[in-house]
Amino acid sequence: MSVRLLFAMLLALLPGSGFAQGYAGLGQKAGDGFQNPDPTLAPAFPQDHGPHPDFRIEWWYVTANLQDADGQDYGIQWTLFRSAVRPYETDGWDSPQYWLAHAALTTPETHQVAEKLSRGGIGQAGVSVDPFAAWIDDWHMHGADASLDALQLSANGDDFSYDLQLTATGPLVLQGENGYSVKSQSGQASYYYSQPHFEVTGVVSPDGSAIPVTGQAWLDREWSSQPLDEGQSGWDWFSLRFEDGTKLMGFLLRGTSGVYSSGTWIDQTGQAFPLPVGAFAAKPLRFESAVSDDIPTTWHVKLPDRGVDIQVTAINPNAWMATSFSYWEGPVQVTGSHSGKGYLEMTGYGP
Repeated sequence: MSVRLLFAMLLALLPGSGFAQGYAGLGQKAGDGFQNPDPTLAPAFPQDHGPHPDFRIEWWYVTANLQDADGQDYGIQWTLFRSAVRPYETDGWDSPQYWLAHAALTTPETHQVAEKLSRGGIGQAGVSVDPFAAWIDDWHMHGADASLDALQLSANGDDFSYDLQLTATGPLVLQGENGYSVKSQSGQASYYYSQPHFEVTGVVSPDGSAIPVTGQAWLDREWSSQPLDEGQSGWDWFSLRFEDGTKLMGFLLRGTSGVYSSGTWIDQTGQAFPLPVGAFAAKPLRFESAVSDDIPTTWHVKLPDRGVDIQVTAINPNAWMATSFSYWEGPVQVTGSHSGKGYLEMTGYGP
């Protein structure tokens, strides 16, 4: 039996593990001494770039829209997840912290995916603050100091790799109300901030050949102990970068009581404006993925107060993350009132 299979089986037996329960599991009550976000306490830096073992789940999430010299589009994803069964960390194999990582390289024709798993407490995976570093095995995101101003990002799979340099050209963005992001009418919430202003240089290797690329990247940081309501089972998450320098993060959370939507408008200076609940509107237009006929890969997105009326279209409709918990994640093209690019994540669909 492989170590990976053994670890996956272990996760399936762990009570309260966000990985084992899938997306519906994120609606479980915190319990067992885990902390919940406090709306009176904003994220503080640089310490909150690091892990929060007293919260049940968190992630460090990077997506990037890239192009080579010929104009070929590429998208990359680099994600490190932490999940806990008890609200503390220890050294050694009795650590209650578990780590999972996903990497992907997407073109209009291909979508290459890799996954890594680790226990906490043994140094195989983790995050440190000063200097900042996030890693699992040989996948790394690290900087020269405690800020996220300049990062080196690398990952590889059986048939792909990438090595990128990210340079921030604007400020960190606190999502929601000062970093407190509400996810349901019942009040479930997370701490959530982003660095959406990265310029990128580096190389991608979809088939062993190193291809120089440039582009833009977006980093999301989020942690909570019950980020969803018990009746919510999936989401549609948009991070969009427009050619006029503005940006839009918006999400729909689907559940038994309907759809909850929220988001943030970011102006050309990097100032963030939280959106009223329901202001961000997105409706599927086409379902064209070969993976499953329920995956919406073209959307009509509207934000009337900002004059946004756009179509968001997947660059590769088959960007399916066939990982321990599966979901759709890939680069998108934006047309309409605003032009640009971005990323779309959709959970709770597919086989």
